[in-house]
Amino acid sequence: MGTIFSKPAKASSSRTFRIGWWLAMSSLTFMVVSVAWVLLYALVPPPVTMTMLADPNGFTKTWTPLSRIDRRMVDAVIAGEDARFCTHNGFDQAGIAAAFKRNMEGRKKLMGGSTISQQTAKNAFLWQGSGWHRYLRKGLEAWFTLLIENLWSKRRIMEVYLNVAETGIGTYGVEAGAQRYFRHSAARLTQIEAARIAAALPSPKKREVVDPGGFTLRHGNKIARSSGVVRRIDADDCVYQ
Repeated sequence: MGTIFSKPAKASSSRTFRIGWWLAMSSLTFMVVSVAWVLLYALVPPPVTMTMLADPNGFTKTWTPLSRIDRRMVDAVIAGEDARFCTHNGFDQAGIAAAFKRNMEGRKKLMGGSTISQQTAKNAFLWQGSGWHRYLRKGLEAWFTLLIENLWSKRRIMEVYLNVAETGIGTYGVEAGAQRYFRHSAARLTQIEAARIAAALPSPKKREVVDPGGFTLRHGNKIARSSGVVRRIDADDCVYQ
């Protein structure tokens, strides 16, 4: 009887070993490839993103070095998107706690605690959208956020973010956005122009930049006021040190 059951036991053990080996090698391959990908983008501009390729409207983009983007734009996105950009390690614990509290209060529109680093990781390396796969994306987003925070400078994170973020229908990056909305380059944005682009960033397909109204207008004006504070208290110093 012992010989009858020994073979299935050995087969099961062998199958478990093969599965474990395959999982280990797959994980190692993913880690090596993702690290190499992030290191590559530390040196060269991302040529295209999954979001751009999936955009049914096509896409317009113009890679622009941070040195040719007005500092008001940097201050505006810090004011509007991530006030603690220079002090967190990619994950804003205070922002996450505040978002959790608001969500637990039963607000109709749930808030997230996404930082500029997390948005950069998602925009540069991953995809958009909802559905069950967003949970997979969130896990990958955390991994890529850790990588860029440790392998890039804060300046590089900001530079990539301002070049791959969607700024309008089929429009990516603040240079393409500035040309579309204001007919001039991102190198000479006014404070209110930068604030209006920043105000539209969370929902660029729905929020007007040139002639905003309602919430977008109020939010843009608030960002314009707050961006001055960002400069005064050196909340952008990690980008310009």
